[in-house]
Amino acid sequence: MFAPSGPFDNRSDVLRCVEWWQERGYQVKLTDSVWARDDYVAGDPELRVGDMHELFKDDDIDIIHCLWGGVGAIEMLPLIDYDLVADKPKALMGFSDITNLHVSLLQESGLCTFHGPGFGSMGAANRAAFTLDSAMRAFSKGGVGEVPRNPDDNWIRTIAPGKVTAPIVGGNFYTLNHLMGTPWHPKLDGAILMMEEVDQRTIHFDVMFWQMRLSGFFDNVAGVVVSQLEGCGKPDPEVIRDRSLEDTLEEHLGALGVPVTYGLPLGHGTHLASIPFGVMATLDANNRTLTIDEPGVRA
Repeated sequence: MFAPSGPFDNRSDVLRCVEWWQERGYQVKLTDSVWARDDYVAGDPELRVGDMHELFKDDDIDIIHCLWGGVGAIEMLPLIDYDLVADKPKALMGFSDITNLHVSLLQESGLCTFHGPGFGSMGAANRAAFTLDSAMRAFSKGGVGEVPRNPDDNWIRTIAPGKVTAPIVGGNFYTLNHLMGTPWHPKLDGAILMMEEVDQRTIHFDVMFWQMRLSGFFDNVAGVVVSQLEGCGKPDPEVIRDRSLEDTLEEHLGALGVPVTYGLPLGHGTHLASIPFGVMATLDANNRTLTIDEPGVRA
């Protein structure tokens, strides 16, 4: 395990997760970045990249689990040995800021990573069995099958109808926005985009959508899966007449001419289903389902 983004807060955040894995018969290797803190990042990027390289090189390591998100993983991208990753593919999991690694490792190394909970979630009191069980199934079986709905609210909305089978890519919307124009500009041509976000106001979505639309970001996308967008769309007191979040999704995504659904548990909510990126998936917006057709890199 290593920390590509934010640092630990309390040592128990790490130690309780180590015990959770050990209770299930796994050995856990912690790298130096796990205990590094430089304000809001887990040490300098050279340390974090070195730790990741060490884990890919180690033949005794089956799973590379990122501590959690935050910020900072983007600093690693120019330093990664992408040939090493391609030569020694392993199951890597994380989400949120880890989107930087999902995008870069897929595009540069062809690695199908897992969008799922970070190491700091395993055994945490606020993580439901739904999330933990889904992560373990992804590691052992590759994440294939229909993505389950939120057990607390199983309603999914179709924003635009249709059905498509294509590679699935994506991650955190804010992070994808900040990769635009870099050497790791997300490639969406012919792909299903999965986007998730947390605690963003509608006006921020509107601005990011406009930037992406005007840059051609969505021009050749095959479909869009929007997560439940935990905490997003709350009224902005500085906006005289705020727009609803669903109105904004309709305006920007409903006009793309591709299938679009909204509401699967694929983000910062209580329930998070783990899925692989870079594999074939089928989005059936008519029946409001997303099915992963191929496995990711299994542990």
